[in-house]
Amino acid sequence: MPNTPTAKKRLRQNVKARARNRAQRSALRSQIRKVRVAVEGGKLDDAVTEFRLATKKLDKAAAANLIHDNTASRMKSRLNAFIKKAQTAVAS
Repeated sequence: MPNTPTAKKRLRQNVKARARNRAQRSALRSQIRKVRVAVEGGKLDDAVTEFRLATKKLDKAAAANLIHDNTASRMKSRLNAFIKKAQTAVAS
């Protein structure tokens, strides 16, 4: 347990930040899962809509330093490629 007043305050701040970060990371993962489920279910229109939301959440998470910028870019790229591959499979 912290002893000094500043250490106590930092503990309170860290607890709040941890809760906020966990919630944002969980929401981000859920959104990515929705995209994958939509593509695997063949609902490509829903997948594109969910992808837009996922992109927005990824960008916000990167801006807040929740994840690294390159990680966000890589996830967006892979999700987009996943959608495009499913679209070409349906088209042909």
